Amino acid sequence: MAPLYEKPVKLLFRDMVEDLGIQKGDVLERDAAQSWFKKNYPLVKPSTVSAHFLKLSTNATSRIHYSVDPKGHDDFLYQIDGKKFRLYDPASDPEPIYIKSSEDIKVEPDTDDQEGISNGQFAYEKDLQNFLAKNLSLIEPGMSLYEEEEIKGIEFPVGNRFIDILAVDSQNNYVVIELKVSRGYDRVVGQILRYMAWIKKHHAEQDQSVRGVIIAREISEDLVLACSEVNNVELYEYNLSIALSKINK
Repeated sequence: MAPLYEKPVKLLFRDMVEDLGIQKGDVLERDAAQSWFKKNYPLVKPSTVSAHFLKLSTNATSRIHYSVDPKGHDDFLYQIDGKKFRLYDPASDPEPIYIKSSEDIKVEPDTDDQEGISNGQFAYEKDLQNFLAKNLSLIEPGMSLYEEEEIKGIEFPVGNRFIDILAVDSQNNYVVIELKVSRGYDRVVGQILRYMAWIKKHHAEQDQSVRGVIIAREISEDLVLACSEVNNVELYEYNLSIALSKINK
């Protein structure tokens, strides 16, 4: 997809830092950046700005989902906390994150939904997420992963939380997909409705609709009941099969 403006957003970040007079050691606040883009480049959506903060921050674990340049061209910021950043200092900061490591699996999970989930289950959910992101047509023909300005819809930022997968259907409407490796309980309804409302309010165009999909190994009766009055949320159960191929020695 072509850039929204003559320069891609990741280069506009450098213009912003220069325009705001941010120097080494200075704090760059997310809200200040959002205001700068709203004033100077209004076509850039707030969620795109938020995703670029992660893509350009060398210590943000979720940057691995945003096509980071392993040659270091995207190493620009260092994340202090969820709202504050500073310029990356290669002389003193840790090595930039380019790939997922076994010690770095977690990606700022939604705390409302992580109770009782082991690290192994969480890692498995990431594998399921990556598989479905590449095979969204299994859910619906014509569905594809959202992508804009090198930002893809995996771990898509909505405020201080993350959507598992943000997709678009064949009619260019948004689909918010939440994955549960174990049972899908009714509390996930509030979670996905919150994400859908955020996309509708802050990201979707006026003529775009937003719907939700919950995918779990087992859908609980409570979840079916909770969704019976929600017309724009669909439920799916997944089944896995394993094939083994013997390697000749």
